[in-house]
Formats: sequence, C-alpha cells, structure tokens
Amino acid sequence: MSLDINEQYDKIYRYCFLRVRHKETAEDLTQETFLRYLEHPQYHSEDKTLQLLYTIAGNLCTDEFRKIKPSAISETASDGKDIEDNILSDVQLKQVLDSLSDEDREIVLLRFVNEVPVNVIAKLYNISRFALNRRLNRILGSLREHLGKEELI
Repeated sequence: MSLDINEQYDKIYRYCFLRVRHKETAEDLTQETFLRYLEHPQYHSEDKTLQLLYTIAGNLCTDEFRKIKPSAISETASDGKDIEDNILSDVQLKQVLDSLSDEDREIVLLRFVNEVPVNVIAKLYNISRFALNRRLNRILGSLREHLGKEELI
C-alpha cells in the first residue's frame, strides 16, 4: 500500500482541529507534524506512515493542551465554530457526538471522517483490533439509539 502523505494533510488537520478547536493552532500543529515526520526519514516505513503521522499529531496536541492555562481553555473551545460546523453539518449528529466522551468522539471521527484503518487506530490507543471493533459497535449503537430518540421528538 503506497501512502501519499500529501493526501493525509487535510485529515491530520481535521484531527488536530477536532482536538484543539482552534484554526490557527491546528494549522501550526499540522505543519509541525509533517515537519517532524520529514525530518526523521529513518522512521519512515510504508506500512506505518499513517500511524506515525497520527502519533506525532496526537502528541503535539497533547503538548499544546499542557501549555494552555486553564482560563484560556474555555476561550479557545469557542473559536473556529464555522469550521466545525462545516465538518459536521448535521446538527443532530453534532449534538449526539458532543454527548460522547472525548476519546469515543475522537475514535468515531478518526474512523468515519478521516477513514483511518482500524488497525492504525487500535495501535494509537494501544488496544487490540477486536477491542476497538467492540468499542466502535458500542459507540455506534449508542449513536443509533440517540438519533432514533431525536427523530421521534
């Protein structure tokens, strides 16, 4: 499987944006992700490129949260709502996704928005593919249940 890293740029940006919820910060983190990836060709492996990109991006997003002061978090969470609304245009789906835990929402968005393979996500979370599939089925069941209730109202 040949992976074109240029095609991954938008997906890594979406991943960063959904984690930090700030357009400029997500752009910076995405650029830093690719810079770090390209600076270390010794770690390049065709079958692990996607996992490496998401690992770098995830670590950078985590580091970014460590830098933010607690009072600044509520301010940055409201920035970039237009972009989020473009990504998740269905209001009901957005509300249901917001009701999920951060980690569950991230897993769903990685799998179904960014189309990241299950084995890559499983490695990112240090769980087996089977455990991830069970978790995805549980999350999707919960989403179906909530969306079904929403449609009845």
